[in-house]
Amino acid sequence: MADRRPARVWAMRAAFCGLAVLVMFYHLLPLDMMPPLYAGPDLLTAMCFAWVLRRPDYVPALLVAAVMLLADILFQRPPGLWSALVLLATEFLKSRDRRDRESTFVLEWIAVATTLATITILYRLALALLIVPTGSSFLSLMRYAMTVICYPLVVIVSQYLLGVRRLAPGDFDHSGKRL
Repeated sequence: MADRRPARVWAMRAAFCGLAVLVMFYHLLPLDMMPPLYAGPDLLTAMCFAWVLRRPDYVPALLVAAVMLLADILFQRPPGLWSALVLLATEFLKSRDRRDRESTFVLEWIAVATTLATITILYRLALALLIVPTGSSFLSLMRYAMTVICYPLVVIVSQYLLGVRRLAPGDFDHSGKRL
């Protein structure tokens, strides 16, 4: 049964913000002075997707938008473009999850992979239309592949270490509303 305490929901929202800031801080550390030869996973987007599909009440739309906008600013991406695409993707996954709540993890993984591919392509197209210099397509493809490969690890950490478990059919929130 879902937690009925609003304090737990707010604590998990704060935990999400803390983890997001920790991931951003790690990415900003000058650990290597040479340009990277490979692109690592986008852990922030994977974490947003995993938390939204497990407990949508922990990650409301305004929180996703604020965290991703902060990431856009800190990572020197065009402000608002990636955050808007991630926000649209999370809302799409939330609406899809309500009817597919009893699906398997493989179907969830495929849904996340296709959604991530869609927003990655839209991001690259928007940058190309605005004539913004972009990195190589190979690095974008590598970042996409690494994010999809690391998604199960993000889900395992979220579920078993942080307690962000998938809602069961018929769960209610603290006010008695069906989730």
